[in-house]
Amino acid sequence: GHVDPGEDDLQTAFRETQEEAGLQASQLTLIEGYKKELHYPVHGKPKTVIYWLAEMKDCNAEIKLSEEHQAFQWLKLEDACKFAEYEDMQVTLKEVHQFLSSKE
Repeated sequence: GHVDPGEDDLQTAFRETQEEAGLQASQLTLIEGYKKELHYPVHGKPKTVIYWLAEMKDCNAEIKLSEEHQAFQWLKLEDACKFAEYEDMQVTLKEVHQFLSSKE
């Protein structure tokens, strides 16, 4: 989503997570040390998307999708990469997996 007036990028990410998945910031633990920006054109205009990592405090918390979405799935890395349409997202998923694996 877009940054609202008075928000920083991370506040926007938490707000969008609440709006689109029904998860409050208080239900998540931000994982420090990872931030990824992807840049690509949308309808001829440049777009920047920023990703952070967070862990759900309760993995059984209900996901409440907004009308912008039809469904969600929890996937293993290999399946998520197959599902992702764009190479830069596949690369990002693999980077995240390596980052998390290195923290164990």
